[in-house]
Amino acid sequence: MEKIISGIQQIGIGIPDVHKATEWYRRHFGMDIKVFEDSATAELMTPYTGGQAHDRTAILSMNMKGGGGFEIWQYTSRTPQPADFDFMMGDLGINCAKIKSIDVPATFDEMTESGLNILTPLEKNPAGQYNFFVKDLYGNIFHVVKGLDFFKENTAALTGGIAGAVIGSSDIDNSLKLYRDILGYNEVVYDETDGFKDFKGLSGGNRTFRRILLRHSKPRVGGFSRLFGPTEIELVEVKARKPRKLFEDRYWGDLGFIHLCFDVQGMDALKKDLEADGFPFTVDSAESFDMGEAAGRFTYIEDPDGTLIEFVETHKVPIMQKIGWYIDMTKRDPRKNLPNLVIHGLGLNRMKDPDKTGGLSAAAKTGLVFLALWAGINIYIFTREPEVSSVEIANWPVFLLITAAVFGIPYLLAKAFSALMNRFRS
Repeated sequence: MEKIISGIQQIGIGIPDVHKATEWYRRHFGMDIKVFEDSATAELMTPYTGGQAHDRTAILSMNMKGGGGFEIWQYTSRTPQPADFDFMMGDLGINCAKIKSIDVPATFDEMTESGLNILTPLEKNPAGQYNFFVKDLYGNIFHVVKGLDFFKENTAALTGGIAGAVIGSSDIDNSLKLYRDILGYNEVVYDETDGFKDFKGLSGGNRTFRRILLRHSKPRVGGFSRLFGPTEIELVEVKARKPRKLFEDRYWGDLGFIHLCFDVQGMDALKKDLEADGFPFTVDSAESFDMGEAAGRFTYIEDPDGTLIEFVETHKVPIMQKIGWYIDMTKRDPRKNLPNLVIHGLGLNRMKDPDKTGGLSAAAKTGLVFLALWAGINIYIFTREPEVSSVEIANWPVFLLITAAVFGIPYLLAKAFSALMNRFRS
């Protein structure tokens, strides 16, 4: 199988309190779709955890506006450690996660009014686009940028998910061998060496940097490529200062951005390309891993400065966990997008606002999905099929009874399944 990169699936964030962080990201960034929550031992990550397997809890949350997700990650067998030095822009590793906005100035105003820790004024980047930087409750820095594309525009949040990352590099030309030549970020938006107004307010941001923004000229393809959307990598090389490694003397999973993860198909072809250019897998699950609700194969490499890049070849993904609806990605054309209706099904895993009561139950949402499908089928038949469109419904009571059953049967089955699962868990 050929190498296919569908987009940035998620960015890993080491956190001291996974549930508190998940709620904060839901409230302030609109990351309200829980794809999975899993507690297990990270047995394969021992090269980056001191040679010892550690327990962790991970939650993957996403945003229906599109973009990659947040893999919110907390050690449960040890206390996650911060860096023993103060971060400065250009240090080696993931400096910032990029999140896309449908309206950057409006997002700036909204986050300011909400009392978030805004680090920089609303400024234009070298491409002339508004952007700004904001800290989360644990000090992780997010770069809010203008989105290039959105899966679903009419969501409550102004922001979508991950649109890329700002990565510190000691030698950008060397880093391009990975990000441009293998990962396909071959379009240079700008490549400048200077001081930058939009970095003022960041620790060390008043220095001189070489700064290059890369995008992919070809649209990504594959199952979730429409949801992930186009992404960008911004490489930053600080001048007149020796940058430090952000995870120097620390473990993967400690506090901060722990990896950037790409959704791929054709892992063996990717492995061949990476090894040929000097980027061998340092971790390889080889066979399908299982994270409770999701399964696949994952691998890791290091970029030239040791920044961890993860690749996930998804085999199974949950769409509606309550009724056990999963997609087997191994049986699909790897270049083909999943239907939008299927991806919209992820919206049924939306996390509730704890400050609000009521709302539709998962069972009711399940019934409505089937009702919408039934309505769509009828609309299609009566508008597209000439031999049917002129025929009136002869028996309205029967038609309405069928319509009620289309909603009621899935609703009752989902209620029964949920009750059974709750009994099983207890």
